[in-house]
Amino acid sequence: MPATITTYEIIATVLTVAALIATTYGVGNPSLTAYELIQSYDLPVGLLPEGVTHYDLDQTTGKFNAYFDGSCSFSLEGSYQLKYNSKISGYISKGKLTSLSGVSVKVFFLWLNIVEVVRSGDNLEFSVGIASADFSIDNFYECPRCGCGLNCKDVYRNAPKGNFRSNPFASSI
Repeated sequence: MPATITTYEIIATVLTVAALIATTYGVGNPSLTAYELIQSYDLPVGLLPEGVTHYDLDQTTGKFNAYFDGSCSFSLEGSYQLKYNSKISGYISKGKLTSLSGVSVKVFFLWLNIVEVVRSGDNLEFSVGIASADFSIDNFYECPRCGCGLNCKDVYRNAPKGNFRSNPFASSI
């Protein structure tokens, strides 16, 4: 007499397979935010600007994607302009982000892709492929904000007063 499979057995099998797929290819640890996740890899939260809506992580390979509502750009230390696409991706491992895409820095008049970030003690080395620069990790303990970076209080304090709207993130250039 052939064995019959019950509806409950089918549902249990499907749920088990779905759980395995989600664990391997899904959202990583759903209890961690993207900022907590990056810290768990010994990297500072300030590598990501505020506004990550969600992420996914393949825990076996370290492949990740982080998502924002839109693109994000800001200046740091008055001279570095950074731009994050609405989706950034790469590989994460202890103290390293490699094969990055979706993050760029303006150097003189050119936008260059940041392809790697490596922690070395109390410094972070940012690579654009042909060149790299080191910065103290102390500069990355706070998350920058889209539009104003780390100087958001100054942007709003200097905003004109009145019944009109201004956009401190718009450029007239």
